[in-house]
Amino acid sequence: MSGVARGKVEAAVRTLRAGGLVAYPTEAVWGLGCAPQNRAAVERLLDLKRRDWRKGLILIAADAEQLEPYIEVPSRMAWRRASTSWPGPSTWVFPATDFCPPWISGDRDSVAVRVTAHPVARALCTAYGGALVSTSANRSTEPPARSAAQVRIGLRNRVDVIVPGLLGGLDAPTIIRDAANGHILRR
Repeated sequence: MSGVARGKVEAAVRTLRAGGLVAYPTEAVWGLGCAPQNRAAVERLLDLKRRDWRKGLILIAADAEQLEPYIEVPSRMAWRRASTSWPGPSTWVFPATDFCPPWISGDRDSVAVRVTAHPVARALCTAYGGALVSTSANRSTEPPARSAAQVRIGLRNRVDVIVPGLLGGLDAPTIIRDAANGHILRR
């Protein structure tokens, strides 16, 4: 990662800790993130996206350890399914722990999580020291942003920091599967 990108990651982490919103490239589309335990930040993100809180949000992490506070592992097989696909573009739904706030899990008792392999998203989680909210950087009725310019225009310059970088090469957002049985929930 270049010095410019490293500086942007550091600025993004300061913004996250202060309750701000950060946009960054992911495997397929630009992501919009914030600190998952900061309710005001999550509410601002949901308002900006015009997204119903009941839908829940995805958490990304640099490693599985960052997800442990948020998820219950229902079986060794469930853990094996998920962990063998990480780091990578696989999102898995696990039962949520009591630590996982309802503004993350929505109206469900589960939470979607991913250990990302994208270098920028991974660097953000590593520097932040924990999992981050990761949702597409667009309004709910609009297509996902595929460039920093689309983030700025689509979200009306209301993102605090945009971390530069390239998308990871996927054509569509990551597949979401149920960790308990492997069933695909979103293709």
